[in-house]
Amino acid sequence: MHHLSTNLFRIILFVLLLGATTAFAQSGKVAGTIKNAAGESLPGASVMAEGTTGGTVSDADGHYELSLAPGQYRLSTSMVGYTPQVKNVTVTDGSSQTFDFELAENDNVLQQVEIIGRKEQSYKNSQTFIGSKTELAAKDLPQSAAFVTKELIADQGLMRVGETVKNMSGVSQFTTYDDITIRGYRINGQSNTQLLNGMRTSSGFWKQPLANYLERVEVLKGPSSALFGNATPGGVVNRVTKKPLDYQRNSLDFSFGSFNTFRALGDFTGPVNDGGKLLYRINLGYEDANSFRDLQFDKNIVIAPSLSFLASEKTRLNLDIIYNQSDSRLDRGQATMQNDLYSTPTSLALSSANDFLKENTYNISVSLNHQFTERLSFNVAYLKTGYNEDLLEHRSANAYARDEQGQAMTDHIAMQVFQRKRRRYSDNLSAFLNYTAHTGAIEHKILLGHDYAQDELPPGASQITAGGYLNRVDAEGNAILVPNVPHFDLQNPLASQGLKDMTKYTYVTAAQAPTFYNLHGTYAQDLIKYGKFQALLGVRYERYIDKVGYRTSDEKNVRQNAFLPRVGLVYALLPQINLYGTYVEGYNPQTASSISNPNAGGPFDPLTSKMYEVGAKSEWFEKQLSMTVAVYQIEQQGTLLNANDPGNPELLRQIGEDRSRGIELDILGHILPHWSILTTYSYNDASITESFNEAEVGRQMPNAPHHQGSFWTRYSIPRGDFTGLGFGIGTNYVGRRVLSINAQQSIPDYVLVDAALYYTVNKVKIQCNFNNIFDKTYWVGGYDYIRLFPGKPHNFLVTLGYTF
Repeated sequence: MHHLSTNLFRIILFVLLLGATTAFAQSGKVAGTIKNAAGESLPGASVMAEGTTGGTVSDADGHYELSLAPGQYRLSTSMVGYTPQVKNVTVTDGSSQTFDFELAENDNVLQQVEIIGRKEQSYKNSQTFIGSKTELAAKDLPQSAAFVTKELIADQGLMRVGETVKNMSGVSQFTTYDDITIRGYRINGQSNTQLLNGMRTSSGFWKQPLANYLERVEVLKGPSSALFGNATPGGVVNRVTKKPLDYQRNSLDFSFGSFNTFRALGDFTGPVNDGGKLLYRINLGYEDANSFRDLQFDKNIVIAPSLSFLASEKTRLNLDIIYNQSDSRLDRGQATMQNDLYSTPTSLALSSANDFLKENTYNISVSLNHQFTERLSFNVAYLKTGYNEDLLEHRSANAYARDEQGQAMTDHIAMQVFQRKRRRYSDNLSAFLNYTAHTGAIEHKILLGHDYAQDELPPGASQITAGGYLNRVDAEGNAILVPNVPHFDLQNPLASQGLKDMTKYTYVTAAQAPTFYNLHGTYAQDLIKYGKFQALLGVRYERYIDKVGYRTSDEKNVRQNAFLPRVGLVYALLPQINLYGTYVEGYNPQTASSISNPNAGGPFDPLTSKMYEVGAKSEWFEKQLSMTVAVYQIEQQGTLLNANDPGNPELLRQIGEDRSRGIELDILGHILPHWSILTTYSYNDASITESFNEAEVGRQMPNAPHHQGSFWTRYSIPRGDFTGLGFGIGTNYVGRRVLSINAQQSIPDYVLVDAALYYTVNKVKIQCNFNNIFDKTYWVGGYDYIRLFPGKPHNFLVTLGYTF
């Protein structure tokens, strides 16, 4: 019996082995790589053998591999944004064959960048939603838009949105806060006109979070009210977050450098399940860094998870969460002796060792896209932003000190102390329909939508302030002035930067009244295409409500309405060149809520603006290099500027009219597969054209340079003994700027030179960035010579990265 069982076992084992051997012998392997026209690998491309149920996707290096039974097949590969390609394949027993694919871009099949992660790996961004709320090739948008992709951010070793804008024409920093100038007009984090994934949001203004969770930073230049509601006339900033990819890719980066900087970043993405219906991505960031500025530091934690649920080919759901925790000090800028820009070092800050700034910010967004038919789709999205601030700061009183007899002391700064706690919340709900139709030879892409947004500073926000002078009598009985907060001695800063006895100050309660506003916007748009012509026709009606005296017995609604048209035309002069022109109107309320400053005065009339722009967009080198030239004029009525009131440094006044006009050039992308380039230049004349003070007419707007430009290039050695070695070099120029409308003080122009070295071997990357290598002294912006914001001296950053 035992012998029979043993033989039976051997027979069964032989049969199983024979079957396995036969199955193995009757298959062949097909493998290869998938690239674009520039020779870049395309990860996540689908590969299918028609007539089978099997398939695969290319990995992070663009490589794929399939096992197929003997026979003849049509091997097809496809990827969103590219034209599918098919090759005939004959598979024989045990064969191993290589079939490489080169996919061409297809402007008619664009990526769902808000749902599935962008797979381009270039400085160039081919598609955009920012200018039309519908998938559109960037060259078909009849308005200038600038993009800084994550590839450029990584190559330059950048980590703040404010640092990225040097790569955009017509965009520069106003201060080192979340605060920039676009075509001569200021926009900042607290203005509640910035966008996150195309939706309105706000930030804390003071500190900028890490940018490791961003896919790209983009700026739609000119008024954008017709799409997004009230905004500044210079443009709107949109931060696009990284979305999940449908293939596995993970990376870790560790950086250290000047000013005791240390960062650790992680990016993990891929499918959750085998079917690829649920995708995930999580970006993590940690930073512990000091500064070249006295007493300044930044400790940041960023947690940014994202989930995409591809319920079907027609329904997609996305969840994004961004949490940022920041521990730092608030840097109010460098102070100098009166009218002497170089009288103090750029490292000088007026902070004390007591000071702190603790900020917590979260953004939670949910978006749904459903395609009812091939022509009709629906999008709805909701974004919630929360901000919490806990602040203690010693800062200037925006004036030079006075001695006991009240005489000015130009080597001492009058000081004040703020202690503040506040929370802020904003909500944004957006819903719209896209419908494609044809009227004969005319194609229509129709957009109908409605937005709702609200912003609230709830009760509980409070601030106490110490400052000014106390009247005292000296030993001889003479009346003297004694500072409530000791002056800052510019000639002995160490004595002024130590710990302070906070109990010796006399405090007053400053106004932090709760605020609330909301807006409703209904809009319609038709993107018309006929032959070589395209037209973008849009209109928006917006109703804005500000609750004055919010949560008091005197609460009342202040209502403002706006009707905002937009017209844009595009003509395809050549296959590579589009000409365009646009006219758009904008507006921006100027109530206490919308300008986030209850001490500004008012009430003020809303800002109204209009822009005329013409230009050309082109693509070269197999569409790998893009070029945009724009000429524009923006006219605005009702500008607010600082009133220069010593009693209220936050008081504003409405000066009348201003105008910005200029020309811009942007070139970015690939010249060769391993050679990337970026070049920008802009001329901007932003000045006052009408004011009750005739002396102000013709004066340059604050922190709005006439000329600015940048250049950056990276080259990687593609083959040979030095394969994997790369070099980068660039320069940045910003012209002279005035600091206030009185034009009495200015900061000089500057040229910076940066460089980088890269070495990649297998999955390991080593990168060294050297910034301001000639140690140029410069200032990115400021308000006056008491509040200057200097740029960094020469510095370095070393990054070690691992991708797996």
